[in-house]
Amino acid sequence: MEEQQFFKHKFVPVTTIVLAILVLWYAFAIILNTPFQRDLDRRANVTSTTMEFIGKTLAQPKPILPAPHQVAQNVFENTFLRAPTSNRSLVYNAWVTLSSTAVGFAFGTVLGILIAVGIVHVVALDRSLMPWIIASQTVPILAIAPMVIVVLAAVDITGLIPKALISTYLSFFPVAVGMVKGLRSPEVMHLDLMRTYNASAAQTFWKLRVPASIPFLFTSMKVAIAASLVGAIVGELPTGAVAGIGAKLLAGSYYSQTIDIWAALVAGSVLAAILVAIVSIVARIVDRSMGGRPA
Repeated sequence: MEEQQFFKHKFVPVTTIVLAILVLWYAFAIILNTPFQRDLDRRANVTSTTMEFIGKTLAQPKPILPAPHQVAQNVFENTFLRAPTSNRSLVYNAWVTLSSTAVGFAFGTVLGILIAVGIVHVVALDRSLMPWIIASQTVPILAIAPMVIVVLAAVDITGLIPKALISTYLSFFPVAVGMVKGLRSPEVMHLDLMRTYNASAAQTFWKLRVPASIPFLFTSMKVAIAASLVGAIVGELPTGAVAGIGAKLLAGSYYSQTIDIWAALVAGSVLAAILVAIVSIVARIVDRSMGGRPA
């Protein structure tokens, strides 16, 4: 019964959407690559049948839009057929980006939790700090990243830390907002009960507010880990990095290697999915350790 429910409610819808995306992807690849292929045939004075022409549009070395099989082949070659230590390996570049992502996510999570605790317990911070936190996220990260890199480079701080700080800038916001919501989630009746027991502010915080905020924390951390990855990739662009997913994207744009660009995007997407899945697994473990029951 459970297998039928899984097949009906998860496998079929997901498979249908994936197939629809692939069909549209192939269609747009043919449409976008047609003008260049037509120009190539005209210069070579070649007349192709419809199927031959379509095949050529899906096999260009530097297409406007790579076909799915071209991207899949590039990902396979640069993941499984290259040494993990090679600078062309997607595994190596993903690891470089992952390192700054993890550090930035850790910084952002701690900073977000500290800000949330301050906002919940200090009225002045709630009224003054929260609007500025929201306003900070309206500034484009592409404008902030070069400034961070230049300022830190002036004091001889380069490498991992600047990229991690850019990741922190993107990841602390969802954690702060989620934790504020979570710390304020206990009902008035429960807070009154703690006062009836003559509980101190610290006891109310640790025994009521913190347990109530855990689901909110992990939900916001899923958003934060993905945002942290984006920050790490963006941070690699203005640094002239020679490794990392951002560096792969930049090198691909320099040399018009569109297949490499799309392969790097796929690698980033897979890495983001893995990171979110890890946070979800940790959330389940913590929930069960706190006495939660699976839905």
